[in-house]
Amino acid sequence: MLKYGPRTDSMADTNTPKAASTQTKRFFDIHPPVFWPAAVLSILFILITLLLGDSMKTVFSAIQDFISDNFGWFLVLSINLYLFLMLFLAFSKLGSIRLGGKNAVPDFSRLSWFAMLFSAGMGIGILFWSVAEPIHHFLEPPFGGDSQVDSAATAMKMAFLHWGLHPWGIYALVGMALAFFAFNHKLPLAIRSIFYPLLGDKIHGYYGDLIDVIAVLATLFGLATSLGFGVQQVSAGLHHVFGLPDNTNMQVLLVVCITFAATISVVTGLDRGVKRLSEMNLNLGALLLTFLLILGPTVVILDSFVQNLGVYVGDFFYTSFWTESYRATAWQNSWTVFYWAWWISWSPFVGMFIARISKGRTVREFVLSVLVIPTLLTFLWITAFGGSALFIELQDVGTIADTVQDNVAIAIYSLLEQFPFARITNMMAIILVISFFITSSDSGSLVVDAFTSGGKLNSPVVQRVFWASMEGAVAAVLLVGGGLGALQTASITTGLPFAFLLLVMGYSLWKGLTEEYENEALKTKRIERESYQELIEELLNQEADTKASSQTSVDSKPNKKEKDKSYEITNH
Repeated sequence: MLKYGPRTDSMADTNTPKAASTQTKRFFDIHPPVFWPAAVLSILFILITLLLGDSMKTVFSAIQDFISDNFGWFLVLSINLYLFLMLFLAFSKLGSIRLGGKNAVPDFSRLSWFAMLFSAGMGIGILFWSVAEPIHHFLEPPFGGDSQVDSAATAMKMAFLHWGLHPWGIYALVGMALAFFAFNHKLPLAIRSIFYPLLGDKIHGYYGDLIDVIAVLATLFGLATSLGFGVQQVSAGLHHVFGLPDNTNMQVLLVVCITFAATISVVTGLDRGVKRLSEMNLNLGALLLTFLLILGPTVVILDSFVQNLGVYVGDFFYTSFWTESYRATAWQNSWTVFYWAWWISWSPFVGMFIARISKGRTVREFVLSVLVIPTLLTFLWITAFGGSALFIELQDVGTIADTVQDNVAIAIYSLLEQFPFARITNMMAIILVISFFITSSDSGSLVVDAFTSGGKLNSPVVQRVFWASMEGAVAAVLLVGGGLGALQTASITTGLPFAFLLLVMGYSLWKGLTEEYENEALKTKRIERESYQELIEELLNQEADTKASSQTSVDSKPNKKEKDKSYEITNH
């Protein structure tokens, strides 16, 4: 049986003088075998992209086509396996296991927990694509499209697929695995710890370092993709509202400014910075959603939400396993394959963040909450914004489709212009995108910092600022090196290798949970047996005491002969 435990002192580096070590840790407290490879590879990517310039667009395009054409089927199959594993764990006997142990209690209220889940898991992406994606699918449906109404229904069905249970299944897998091995078995809060049931103490060596480096790079580039989308949307919004330039130079400048703001939130930490911004995001997003529900086509939104949900459930298996095998098209490469790789590359970041805020939840509560609550909120948001845009197009009362074809980043602003108070709502949307940018950046830097410091939760501020700056730099370089195509390629390239790790991770988690359940069952039986033995001993002692008491009572009473003798003596 495997014995879990933190890294022993013999595994630590004892060659560094104590005074020098203390001085160094004031600024950097790193795990060198992970920190330096991840940092050097990221910096090399930045330098190569800047040196090659425009030619990197061709390289990015070739990489994306190769991976999508040859490994798209693998990503489609894998992401379904992740989801089914989570559902199996939730409804099995393992669902009763509590993250952190039997007596662990949650650190955050449910409302704060849900707010942080939603902000970290979707954030910028849902603002960028909630209008643009349904309109894109409406104009170019992957299948069907015999009529405009049919195309609209297909558009919403595919948008629900990409933003539904599947991404949250990935996040649940990584988050639960990290939380379980960190809180229940006191291992470092790092991806390597999840593989302890398979690798044992080797996770503290080369294999564990390699796993964490892959996780850091996947997180860094997946996060940079989202930050790139966010900056494009902020730039487009400022151009749309104030007439400011919308070009690469402006986008890079925005990356610098917003990244600087994100570092301030990074310094304040999780409880203050991330929590408050997440709650602000939820409140501001709720205001925009309520605005659209009241002033938009309210009945159409509610009707289509119910219908879209039914279509999603009814066609779930068909769309989930659809790979356009019998079509000579590459529609899925730019959409489904990109999304699955993007979610996978985000999973170390979101999983780590979810793990840190989910101590005290049972496996069943964790899985069902992570899968259902954010998914329903996302579906309502997409229906309100994307559904309203489709309604406007079907009624021929707006030109959102033309705007999206010209500049996808301006889609949400074009929609809000169709309703009253457009300038105010557009400003709210810009502020929300910036806030989501900051939330994603500071959450991501805290996560990457934990990976590169050996699982430490409280590392020096300078170290966290370094990774927040690196995320902004990678996003800026991707924008310079190829724009939207480069952002998609970054996610696909880093997401593919991590997809293999996730499959192994799922098996390792199942093995760890099974052993935990069996150990708890044995412990419970031992306690019950000891309690039963104590009860038997107590009953036997009581019975012995009763017999002894009865015998004493009998012995203390005089018999008949003694009574007669006493009587005779008295008479005499």
